[in-house]
Amino acid sequence: MQTEKPLAFQLPGSVISTILRHDTKVTSYKIALLRAINDLVLSFPDLYTYRQDVVVPLRELARYWVAYYWPFMAEQQPIWQGRRSQRAQGMNSDVAFRGALTRLRQEWERSSQLPARPSDGFFMIGEMKLTRKRQQYSPELLQQYELAIKAICAVLDNPIRHAGPGEWSIFARPARYKVLAGQVVALPGTCPEDLCVVIKADLWQTFREMSLWIEALCIHEWCLFSERVQPDDAVDRGHIYSLLVDRPDNRRPLSWERNHIDILLLEGKEFVCPWSKKAIRSGVKYDLDHLLPLSVYPINELWNLVPADPSFNSHKKRDRLPSTQYLMGAQPHLMLAYSNYLTSMQLASVIKEDVYGRFATVPAMGSGQDNTFVRATTLVVMKFLDDVASARNLARF
Repeated sequence: MQTEKPLAFQLPGSVISTILRHDTKVTSYKIALLRAINDLVLSFPDLYTYRQDVVVPLRELARYWVAYYWPFMAEQQPIWQGRRSQRAQGMNSDVAFRGALTRLRQEWERSSQLPARPSDGFFMIGEMKLTRKRQQYSPELLQQYELAIKAICAVLDNPIRHAGPGEWSIFARPARYKVLAGQVVALPGTCPEDLCVVIKADLWQTFREMSLWIEALCIHEWCLFSERVQPDDAVDRGHIYSLLVDRPDNRRPLSWERNHIDILLLEGKEFVCPWSKKAIRSGVKYDLDHLLPLSVYPINELWNLVPADPSFNSHKKRDRLPSTQYLMGAQPHLMLAYSNYLTSMQLASVIKEDVYGRFATVPAMGSGQDNTFVRATTLVVMKFLDDVASARNLARF
């Protein structure tokens, strides 16, 4: 008789399948955990080069949970994400953080003055990640955001503990980074007091190689679960799918970035569209192009924004990624854009913050090392775009 291999000896792909498929789920926590790890692997693209176990702060996982669960938190039309039962004080909540996340969504919709969309959670966590964006929001919204993150972090221990058969069979018990440092590589921005989970190097690499399959499987399982957990309400899995895959457009204009680029142009700086090679000078119309399109991943960090030819951007690039040939041809023009940003006091501080918060392999820049920073950033961005296109099998131009 064939026996199942111990989990430690299974292939990482089988481990992922085990988390999702071989379990009677009472909440969607495990699905959300797996999807969040998958998104983090995609979001921090150069950590795999260290070939070490990776430390992930629970707070980073919680950020993605805000985005995933956001569309299910409408006060008037909630979509339940777990079993509910009658208690003396009424029906218990399906997920422990529903109250906190619902209040955050209410405060966002009250203060943002934007039409509501299922992907508002994705947009908001992108805003909260960037200091210059975060400062634009009210203390009330920031407080509700922190309370929601705290409430989600409090429940993450459960799916991490029970990810496989038994307890702690796939992931070890979360620990403070200061205890783990030296044995692992950490996500950029990890602090010594952060409570973290360790993702084994081979599992991290599997997420990287199987990103598209993992995301599709997570969304499929989530649709089935949401439909099953409240059959009396006849929730349609197609509706759940549309909520889970919605991605934000550029909900606010990039006025701050454009204003500072316009100043550089007025001072005589010149940019070159990385795709059409058209020169962009003062008085020439340009688009502020997202190198990685918003439809793929909503990132408004400065390394992802470069002046581009509006015609090419609108008619040929659109939501596609560049081919390897276009990427190679774009290298000197991306380097020029990043070099120009470093000549502005405001843009220089922003691009350093954005790059060091995203990429682990860009060396810290000392005095007189602008060229080193520019070259390293350009190369890692090009590799990121190429990897995302390959991992997600995306259309290219």
